[in-house]
Amino acid sequence: MEELAQIFKKNIRQYIMLIALAGIWLVFAVSCGPVFVSPGNLSNLFLQTVTVAIVACGMTLVIVTGNIDLSVGSVAGFAGAVAAVLQVRHGWNTPGAVLAALAAGLAVGAWHGFWIAYRKVPAFIVTLASMLAFRGLILGVTGGSTVAPLRGAFKAIGQQYLPDFLAAPHSFNTSALLIALAAIAIFILTETRKRSGRLRHGFLVTSPGLYVLRLTLISAAIAGFFGVLAFNQGVPYSLLLLMAIALLLNFTAENTVFGRRLYAIGGNPDAARLSGINISSNIMGLFVIYGGIVAAAGLVLTSRLNAATTSAGVNMELDAIAACVIGGTSLMGGEGTIIGSIIGALIMSSLDNGMSLLNMDITYQYVIKGLILLSAVWLDISNRNK
Repeated sequence: MEELAQIFKKNIRQYIMLIALAGIWLVFAVSCGPVFVSPGNLSNLFLQTVTVAIVACGMTLVIVTGNIDLSVGSVAGFAGAVAAVLQVRHGWNTPGAVLAALAAGLAVGAWHGFWIAYRKVPAFIVTLASMLAFRGLILGVTGGSTVAPLRGAFKAIGQQYLPDFLAAPHSFNTSALLIALAAIAIFILTETRKRSGRLRHGFLVTSPGLYVLRLTLISAAIAGFFGVLAFNQGVPYSLLLLMAIALLLNFTAENTVFGRRLYAIGGNPDAARLSGINISSNIMGLFVIYGGIVAAAGLVLTSRLNAATTSAGVNMELDAIAACVIGGTSLMGGEGTIIGSIIGALIMSSLDNGMSLLNMDITYQYVIKGLILLSAVWLDISNRNK
């Protein structure tokens, strides 16, 4: 019991975040009735989370370095507009339009990185300028009108689901169940190898009982998540894209030199510089990668809407920053996880979904979300002071 208390104390923010998510779901399950926890609504909730979660994954690493990006909504809308205009007005096929949008995102990221890393202009100012500039460029690219409809292959990015493996009439999607089994197997194998490595090198590990309990709870969560999808329409392509981005960035953050340098830069820039880390080149590389991630989010958003609109991506940056902070990323830099930010995005989407089901006035929805964000920042500052 004492060991369990120590683990909880050491990871208090992560556990509070999970408890908050469970509490929110419980409140809405009671208030909204069975409709909130139905597979159809939960699957829709996961879909609503995807776009902000993709942006939040990259935003986590940006904030970890002590920077911020206020332009993601405008840049995502611009990338989606580029793809839509090329496809609808110029007849480009889907792969070509997607690659052009991703190239636009990478170019924007390089532009931001140049000014932030090499000209030492604060990221707040650089991305604020881009937020205004690219909102104007969206109007210029689209001609101030909605660009639609898009081709079926493009719409599939944000609207279609992974086909059923058995392709037979039944009440659940077997592809989702197979992915769940694969994910659980990979998770258990990874954790077992990690524990064996720590034991081999003489590091401290949790007791066998707590280790088994952790594996059981997380495996059950994975099974429950994919079970919801299996009893609806299956796994959306956009969710698979989010998983791929999250796994790649999580691996980068935890297992590569580049990722550890980003945390070192955010934790103590002077110490990082004195240890030989080239801060400018690492920040430049981060913003280029992040530009591509934002463009991917813009493609998902545009494909879900089946149109490029002049208002696409409005306030996306605020939702992404809120997701990161609620998920445990410190605005002071040096601390944050990809998985935490995804859970933070899920918390924000759960609030939107539940309050909409309750027909709550939009005024109170904004107030509640604002207070939750303020509480998350206050909790971060309190933990830092302790």
